[in-house]
Amino acid sequence: MGTYRLYTGSDGESHFETIDLSKTPDWTAGLDTTTITFREDPAGRFIDWHPAPRRQFVIILSGRLEIGLSDGSKHVFGPGDARLVEDTTGKGHTTAVYGDEPCMVATIPLANQ
Repeated sequence: MGTYRLYTGSDGESHFETIDLSKTPDWTAGLDTTTITFREDPAGRFIDWHPAPRRQFVIILSGRLEIGLSDGSKHVFGPGDARLVEDTTGKGHTTAVYGDEPCMVATIPLANQ
C-alpha cells in the first residue's frame, strides 16, 4: 500500500514518484475535491495510450491495475494504493486490469483543475 504521483516530466513523458506523506503537508491538511466516482473494470480490460483527463486521485479498492509508461516500464498497484494522476499532457500512459480479477477504483478529481 502506498501513495504515488503520476506526472508529465519536462521531457513530455509520464513518470512516477513515491510520495512521503510526512513530507507533503498540503496532502495531509486536506485537498479540495469535487466528486467521487466508483468504477469496476473486468479482468483483461486494456486502455491504450492516454493522458489523464484532469488532475485526480485514483484509489484502488480491490483488484490490481498495471500502468505502462513510454520507457517500457510497467507498475502494478493494488488495494489501498492511491495515485495522484496528473499527466494531463503528452503521450500519457496505458492502463490494464492486472490478473484475473476485476478491479474497482474510486476516482476523485481535484477541485478547480
